[in-house]
Amino acid sequence: MEAIEIQDSFVEKMNTDFEVRSLDSVCISTSELKHPGWYNLKYIFAGLLFGIVLVKTEVISWFRIQEMFRFESFHMYGVIGSAVVVGGISIWLIKKFRIKTIHGEPIQLYKIRFNKGQVYGGLLFGFGWALTGACPGPLFALIGSGTTVIIVTLLSAVAGTWVYGYLREKLPH
Repeated sequence: MEAIEIQDSFVEKMNTDFEVRSLDSVCISTSELKHPGWYNLKYIFAGLLFGIVLVKTEVISWFRIQEMFRFESFHMYGVIGSAVVVGGISIWLIKKFRIKTIHGEPIQLYKIRFNKGQVYGGLLFGFGWALTGACPGPLFALIGSGTTVIIVTLLSAVAGTWVYGYLREKLPH
């Protein structure tokens, strides 16, 4: 009888782990393939290119971000809106043509249920963005372009991520 109770609690824990992990797409979308370390150079190249684009389009400009939050300019809304449109079209194409990764793995898109933690996280993200004038993407571009005070924001973002990971089990999901 005791062995059955232990087995049932183990199965329940496995199901709960999957449910919690399924909320986090990085936990279920990782590649099964193993590659040598130099394969990661493509990510450095993509990051450098992304940073150059952010600098040239003035997306990292504190003034542009403040204009957006004060509803004084369409610039940032245009950039964000075009990114949403490109992302939507990309997802549609991936689904329609069953596109695979460059290594031949199928791309699986999972439905993630909405929960109130996403609202809290979005509000916290927005407040941080409004206060610092930087979201996570441009942090490295700002530091690379000489705005070294953003290192404080980067360290705060890392600390916030660590705190979330530490408290994850106790937070609403």
